[in-house]
Amino acid sequence: MLFRASAKTVAVMALDGSLFLHLTDRFVHMHGYRPGASEVRSWERSIPILAAALNDAGLGDVEVMLEYALPLNSKRADAVLAGVHPVTGDPSYVVVELKQWSQALPHEDDPTLCHLDAYAHPVLNPIEQVRRYCDYLVNFNGAVAEHGRRIQGVAFLHNATESGTAGLREIECDARGLLFTGERRGAFLDHLRSKLSDKQSGVRAADELLAGATVPSKQLMSVAAQEVRERQQFVLLDEQQVAYRLVLNAVERAKRADHKEVVIVTGGPGTGKSVIALQLLGELYRRGVAAVHATGSQSFTKTMRKVAGSRKREVQDLFKYFNSFMTTEKNSLGALICDEAHRIRETSANRYTSAALRTGRAQIDELIDVAHVPVFFLDEHQVVRPGEMGTVDDIREAASRRGIDCHVVPLESQFRCGGSDAYLRWVVRLLGLAPGGPVVWEPDDRMQLLVADSPEELEAFLDARRAEKYGARMSAGYCWRWSPEPKPGDPLPPDVVIGGWARPWNLRGDRSVSGAPPSALWATDPAGFGQIGCVYTAQGFEYDWSGVIIGPDLVWRGDRWVTDRTASKDPVFKKATPDTDVDRLIRNTYKVLLTRGMVGTIVYSTDPETREKLRELVSSRPESRPAAIEEPPLRR
Repeated sequence: MLFRASAKTVAVMALDGSLFLHLTDRFVHMHGYRPGASEVRSWERSIPILAAALNDAGLGDVEVMLEYALPLNSKRADAVLAGVHPVTGDPSYVVVELKQWSQALPHEDDPTLCHLDAYAHPVLNPIEQVRRYCDYLVNFNGAVAEHGRRIQGVAFLHNATESGTAGLREIECDARGLLFTGERRGAFLDHLRSKLSDKQSGVRAADELLAGATVPSKQLMSVAAQEVRERQQFVLLDEQQVAYRLVLNAVERAKRADHKEVVIVTGGPGTGKSVIALQLLGELYRRGVAAVHATGSQSFTKTMRKVAGSRKREVQDLFKYFNSFMTTEKNSLGALICDEAHRIRETSANRYTSAALRTGRAQIDELIDVAHVPVFFLDEHQVVRPGEMGTVDDIREAASRRGIDCHVVPLESQFRCGGSDAYLRWVVRLLGLAPGGPVVWEPDDRMQLLVADSPEELEAFLDARRAEKYGARMSAGYCWRWSPEPKPGDPLPPDVVIGGWARPWNLRGDRSVSGAPPSALWATDPAGFGQIGCVYTAQGFEYDWSGVIIGPDLVWRGDRWVTDRTASKDPVFKKATPDTDVDRLIRNTYKVLLTRGMVGTIVYSTDPETREKLRELVSSRPESRPAAIEEPPLRR
């Protein structure tokens, strides 16, 4: 929140201009950079109109909270009004979304979206926008979690006419999403008076909202328990069930004795870490334990939201990022499920973090502090970026400094790569991540492994598998520069060039371009075939057939692998990154890429000597038709 005061004070400060200087100063202090000109302009044009409306309605003592930050989220509501309900006498809140739009048309296929002349793409209908803000606050702020009727939402389009926005109202269905235009200012004032008393101050109500604990509401946990737990494909076997029970027992002990425990679950690709995490989430919600799922991967978190919250949108809000807990109160959660914990960073701060939050505090410490039982699911061989420090030793040391018991649970059986333990062992020995050196691949009845002589051969083979209704993707080491994303309608730049063959990288942004899916959906959207995925979009996912291009950053010379940091175009490798770290991270990158396939992997190296070594180790060639392999019963 950037500013809080009574509606009377807001009006006075807006009139003399001091309000906007104060908002700018607070913004710089919190975020570390100045607000954009358009944001300042929206403050100057919209806030005085809202303040005038409140005072004209006789609501000068209502508390106005400007740029109110939603809990565990980077989004901000334009204003939250706090007061007392004129009938019930209970605290009452109105979330206000302010728009300067003069007109907007609903999207022809989806009324929750709308079109403005100023934007090339559709934007969210402000009714839907403010309704979601209200729902989110009810789900995550303890002050209103059990009192959902206390919070209302309005979109105030003060420059708009009725005729210019009438179509937007098609989705009005409750008091959390109402729209008022400048032409209906009188109705807006009447609505505010029906929700906020003109006889009592809103100070106490505002205090209560700001003091509300940031935890999932019981209602949300009930919905999530049904949504996640009832998914029958999440079946736990053997040591997966053991790990699951050990975590639940730790949560029960922590609750009974009011103490903390740390649990680390380790396992390679496909050992079921994410399946256990989702099962835990559902069971904890069923038991009424406040819990949140978190990862360090945008792609992975968005996919988890899609998988676990496809039928209930509010469930998606329970999936967070590791840097979401910088200001969360200690032990506010019963459990924190940290999936892909090998991606924990040194700190949560980035270039957008406010100066006030740049404390230098370790991200591991934040994650341990926020819950009575933090649970870390990790695979140390999937650390692929400098600064990632989610290892068993790092977490154990952080727990030890606090005197907290730490339990490590290993997972051995795996369900990726056709369930072939032999293939996983072959990969880690090939890359020197396990002792003994590379060995010849001895085909088993679980996993297919082939070597291609050219990228054309690799792509043609995968395309043939797609024709047989298999899923397939192509990925590569980060050895080609990544061009800026094209404008809508323009072709994707063919950055990955090998001889006369060229293909684009996967998209980096959150929107589809020229038929290619957004970054987070490359691995799961069928349209992802044709773009080359990198380790950051492939990590955490699997597909039936995986085509892997080993670039010039990893080549075989004589009797060993040689990594060439100059061949890597990955911007995360800085000059200060030691050669030993670069070597380990590049090998880990190819370990991730080589373990995405569920049915088979076809590999190609851009280096002739390396291709020859791969041929020595793998006898299968692309012309060999893959044997029919039954798909494993469980996916990660």
